[in-house]
Amino acid sequence: MDLADILSADDVLPAVQAGSKRQVLQALAAHAAERTGMAERTILDALMQRERLGSTALGGGIAIPHGRFPALKRVMGVFARLAAPVDFDALDHRPVDIVFMLLAPENAGADHLKALARVSRVLRDRALLEKLRATREPHTLYALLTDERASRAA
Repeated sequence: MDLADILSADDVLPAVQAGSKRQVLQALAAHAAERTGMAERTILDALMQRERLGSTALGGGIAIPHGRFPALKRVMGVFARLAAPVDFDALDHRPVDIVFMLLAPENAGADHLKALARVSRVLRDRALLEKLRATREPHTLYALLTDERASRAA
């Protein structure tokens, strides 16, 4: 699975303003609601419920919040580069500045797990992370995330 399969250029947010984890999730839920037609509150509630199980921050300034939704037809992602890092309750206690939210259909078990694994692998690439953190251009961010040569090496 390539990131281009789940992420569109319109779903790359280059400088999200937020002061807390909840505000980050609200901003991403609002964007996803516009893109999917689902209720923002439904998305936010599912993301917050998942966070109560344990933080989706991976460490190193990265978080992958995710949830499943009956109304969705396919796995979709929203990438956000935060304007300023926020506390995400990460195990390494580092604030998060790179967020890749995944939304999946309720019955997309294997596809959801594949997408999570793919995003996690891509975002572990230190060189890629440096490039993502160095730009605020949405098209550049999208190109970096979906470049097959770069993401295959990750």
